[in-house]
Amino acid sequence: MTTVRRCAVALAATTLLCAAVAPAAVAGGDVPASTPGSKDSPGSASGSKDSPSGSSSASPSPAPAASAPAPSPAPVAIPPGLYGEKDPAYDGVWRQSLAILGQFAAGVRPADQAVVWLRGQQCANGAFPAYRPDPAEPCDARTAVDSNSTAAAMQALATLGGQRPAITKSMEWLRSVQNKDGGWGYLPGTPSDANSTSLVIGALATFGVRPSSMRSSEEKSAYDALVALSIPCDPGSGADAGAFAYQPDKAGRLTANDDATAAAVLGGLGKRMMAWPVQAGPAPSCVSTPDPGPERVARNGAAYLASALAATGHLDQPPMPGADDSAPLPDTGNTADAVVALTAAGYGDQASGALEWLKRNSGAWAQENGPAAYAQLIFAAHATGTDPRNFGGIDLVERLNATGPTPRPMASATAPAATAAHGNSGRDQGMLWILGFGAVACVAMGFLLNGRKKTQETPQSPPSPQS
Repeated sequence: MTTVRRCAVALAATTLLCAAVAPAAVAGGDVPASTPGSKDSPGSASGSKDSPSGSSSASPSPAPAASAPAPSPAPVAIPPGLYGEKDPAYDGVWRQSLAILGQFAAGVRPADQAVVWLRGQQCANGAFPAYRPDPAEPCDARTAVDSNSTAAAMQALATLGGQRPAITKSMEWLRSVQNKDGGWGYLPGTPSDANSTSLVIGALATFGVRPSSMRSSEEKSAYDALVALSIPCDPGSGADAGAFAYQPDKAGRLTANDDATAAAVLGGLGKRMMAWPVQAGPAPSCVSTPDPGPERVARNGAAYLASALAATGHLDQPPMPGADDSAPLPDTGNTADAVVALTAAGYGDQASGALEWLKRNSGAWAQENGPAAYAQLIFAAHATGTDPRNFGGIDLVERLNATGPTPRPMASATAPAATAAHGNSGRDQGMLWILGFGAVACVAMGFLLNGRKKTQETPQSPPSPQS
């Protein structure tokens, strides 16, 4: 997971430009969403970074005259309640959802204003776009709703609890745009990808819904889509063995993608972004089986991540196009995600080196990328049992809180987070109350029965003789 998914940004930008030309291509707010059996639109998330002409912009603006100074960019107005200072056009809901989850994981209750802002971004059909500048304006066919924003918002709202109607609407929208292979693409009608599918799995699990129970028109689940994107543990796969691809290329080949692999390890295990730590066991291994299930391919993905982290303690990303230095660059965001994935899968020992690398090297990256980045690091601290208020000398919680409305402290800094992490929704807190009352009732019944037994065992006085 990057703070703003690279492919997602490209898709969002392309969609905004194309929505006016082909409004029916986007299942927007109050417009009926496409059905699971609808035909996928041409193109894919990974293939829409560039326009057909090779330019990164579909409609490049003409160059200004040499004598005219370049106009200054207009200042970005940040709505009240939203975290971060940068333009929210492509990541408003995403960063808000991660900020709320990060605060909850750190034991603070997000501000009501932040939750209200997130709720206000939801369209009438349950979907969320990346950002709605005017929530009072109804969503229409031009509103670029997407699975990532919707699933992230679901995870945040379900973790807080008390949001069942809104989450149910989102779940039904996701059901309506599920692909035939059981997965989801970033936009409705686009081919399934590992990241989007894994995010939806996490959202369903957080809400208490078994991901395997949501079936497509061809009776496929999200797990089927993930398994199809896993690279076999065969000698022919080479260094990519066990990894996940984001999507197949045009020829149907699968290529390892670190971002997709970290997401799919959590997805294959039915877990969400804010994962709870699991006791570390033996190192993962890539095991080839004829018909692997979701857990097997997830553990194969963990083996790939552990191997990729072993050399330097971090994952790499390719250099930026046109950069003078062709050497790969450290990928801080995906390294944090790999730490969460490995630890949640029970391979925390293989994540320890990466955790220490993050403590030494993530401060400047998080400061540059804002609330979502701080949340990713808090997720890594939460999963490993590390204090997020002293992460390499940085108080991640304080810095995250400073990017938006002030949160409220929880009654307990650990119990609510533990409840949310182990449970699937606010319903689990109610279950704890039920169990508590049941325990009290059992104790009371025990005293009652014990008292009756003693009464029965006490010798009774013989009846008085009748006169």
